[in-house]
Amino acid sequence: MEGNTVKVRIYSAALAALTMAITPNWGSAHESSTLAKVRARGELICGVGTGLAGFALPDSDGNWQGLDTDYCRALAAAAIGDARKVKFVPLTAKDRFAAIQAGQVDVLARTTTWTLSRDTANGLDFRAVDFYDGQGFLVRADSGLTSAAELDGASICLTQGSTAELNTSDYFRAKGMKYKPVTFATSSETVKAYESGRCDSYSNDSSALYGERRRMAEPDKHVVLPEIVSREPLAIGVLQGDSQWSDLTAWLHFALLIAEDNGITRDNVETYLTSENPEIRRLLGVEGNVGELLGVNKDWALRAIRAVGNYGEMYDRNLGSGSPLKIPRGLNALWSKGGLQYAPPLR
Repeated sequence: MEGNTVKVRIYSAALAALTMAITPNWGSAHESSTLAKVRARGELICGVGTGLAGFALPDSDGNWQGLDTDYCRALAAAAIGDARKVKFVPLTAKDRFAAIQAGQVDVLARTTTWTLSRDTANGLDFRAVDFYDGQGFLVRADSGLTSAAELDGASICLTQGSTAELNTSDYFRAKGMKYKPVTFATSSETVKAYESGRCDSYSNDSSALYGERRRMAEPDKHVVLPEIVSREPLAIGVLQGDSQWSDLTAWLHFALLIAEDNGITRDNVETYLTSENPEIRRLLGVEGNVGELLGVNKDWALRAIRAVGNYGEMYDRNLGSGSPLKIPRGLNALWSKGGLQYAPPLR
């Protein structure tokens, strides 16, 4: 009997030790989380592109504009209550991953394609796609080219460190064609090289091609070929190992989709505070503990919507009908309107 008691005590002690070993220390994890650091600093440091119309580009007064920069303002509003508390850090395609890995930025909102290697070897988490895109080719209108299948032997301007490099190689290999890659460190250098005649074509995400073409001296002398040769889900990236920050960055995007799905805009959001719709009440912090689950105040989504509006508003003013680019929503329409933008249940 005594031997059995000793065995029980030993087993209990071992079980307790094992439980302590596998139970997360939520207190210390939260204390060292990115959210805690952002709050203590009083500012969100957001990695963006070096300049792409519709996504991240300083205006004539030096104020950053675009879908990516609006997302960062919404995140700052949700996390620290002030959409103005954002520091934008322009990053090249080649340097962006090193910057977030070194902690130089809190979030990567930089037209970054979600791929397997970036989700694993590069140590990033991608949880929500804020723009569904695909790679295309820009050529001179007087070239007579009407299809990417006619680019055999062409020289292609590409940006170093971009998925465009790999996709172009895959496309030409699959088609049994040859090409000459001409690469540059930044997208601006790549575009200038193409415009000056150093390459027969410039290849990038289709949205980027439209944006860069508009900035050229003679936009009408360039055309985007019809083929889309890759899947380019552009997603917000954060470092792995911080589930709280990862959850917040993903659910912010979902919250803006839910707002659009329910007709909630920057101008009318206050009127929805008295709504009887359960999901809207949870979204705006009128009831439930959604904010607490994410580590932020209950009105986190309300503050974000006040700052930038819903996803549709962000899209329209930066890329769509309210912008010079006028890129159709297409795959980026809500699921209820034939697109892929879809939010999980907010409960």
